[in-house]
Amino acid sequence: MVSLTALWLPILLSAVIVFIASSIIHMAIPIHKNDYRKLPDEDKVLDVLRSTGVTPGRGYIMPFCDHKNMKSPEVVDKFKRGPVGMLTVRPSGPPAMGKSLGQWFIYCVVISFFTAYLTSRTRTPGTEYLEVFRVAGTFAFAAYSLAFIQDAIWKGEDWGVTFKHVFDGLIYGLLTAGTFGWLWPK
Repeated sequence: MVSLTALWLPILLSAVIVFIASSIIHMAIPIHKNDYRKLPDEDKVLDVLRSTGVTPGRGYIMPFCDHKNMKSPEVVDKFKRGPVGMLTVRPSGPPAMGKSLGQWFIYCVVISFFTAYLTSRTRTPGTEYLEVFRVAGTFAFAAYSLAFIQDAIWKGEDWGVTFKHVFDGLIYGLLTAGTFGWLWPK
């Protein structure tokens, strides 16, 4: 077993590497450019949403129903007429990129910490690079990727967009695995 304090460098360095790689993927490579589209007649839709009193931090489902009336003719008709969707409302104001990037970096550190925890409990000092790579990479890939599949299943996220996010997670997992394999205690 390896002490977590012995893994502080791969924890932090892998988080930094993933942070930089994600910045390159999202800013320099156009893979995610067309993931989302503008609403038709956006100004009108936003005016209507403002007038209804939607609040930030809440998720809305439309048309709304509960299990009791899900199969009622009125609700079924609403689903048939559409649109059917989910809406997340964020706080008003310009995007707070600094805050979001800070939270993303902390998230990367948390994933690296748990990668270190799992790998340190299953591998000993001196374990070969590929063995550390396999364990660390499997966990990091799962942590960065698999929740996106839930979004496609339950929230209707486009499967093409989902697979791009899973591919991003594969890259992040491989980078994390490489860092842990490289810096694993001898």
